[in-house]
Amino acid sequence: MSEVVFVGTSDAFGAGGRRQSAVVVRVPGGTVLMDCGATTNSGLSDLNIERDEIDAIVVSHFHGDHFGGIPLLLLAALYEDRRTRPLRIAGPPEIERRVRQLAAAMGHSIEDQEWTFDIQFLEVPEGASHEVGPVKLHSFETRHQLEAHPHGYILESPHKRLVYSGDTGWFDELPRLAAGSDLFICECTYHRSDLDFHLNLEQLTERRGLFDVGQMILTHLGAEMADRRGQIEFETADDGLRIKL
Repeated sequence: MSEVVFVGTSDAFGAGGRRQSAVVVRVPGGTVLMDCGATTNSGLSDLNIERDEIDAIVVSHFHGDHFGGIPLLLLAALYEDRRTRPLRIAGPPEIERRVRQLAAAMGHSIEDQEWTFDIQFLEVPEGASHEVGPVKLHSFETRHQLEAHPHGYILESPHKRLVYSGDTGWFDELPRLAAGSDLFICECTYHRSDLDFHLNLEQLTERRGLFDVGQMILTHLGAEMADRRGQIEFETADDGLRIKL
């Protein structure tokens, strides 16, 4: 991997005036977009990242702030970019059905367009590994709302390893899954909370010694965490943050 760009780093509600979840991962040989929240098109434009650069979109789960931007990204690729090369969309089981249903509900049915590029869907169930664009992708289940089919991912390219938590509460396997990564992108929605399907700062602070990672960056920051950026012992992501690996 050569660069990671945080396009959107807020929770579902745009805390702190930031965009919803989306992370561009550039590696030798291509680019992967991790999640595609509803604000992703404007984020890519603001950061001068061409949509046509993206080889694959990887979806962590089926909540709108993580995959709600896909239908309009596809239409922009068709009408604005005149895209001709394939775009792969990978995610949990039902990824194709969910994207098609979402597009239809938004009034932009995939079936109603004459596409100039192939849209290739790939299901990556828990525990599976696949080559997705320029990376090897390994999927693991996270502790989030089950109806959204929550997954985290390990991305590997030559000599580099990135782990993305997706949305999750605490589960004991998380440090092992993140171990050895050059970069661990970890959600931290709250400062403190009784919810068991999102992480909070108190939990991560208590367990920080369990994480054997090169660099750990917190994202998916809710209002409590947005107000604490730069004031805590963890590095936090902001929209537009670029990390060289």
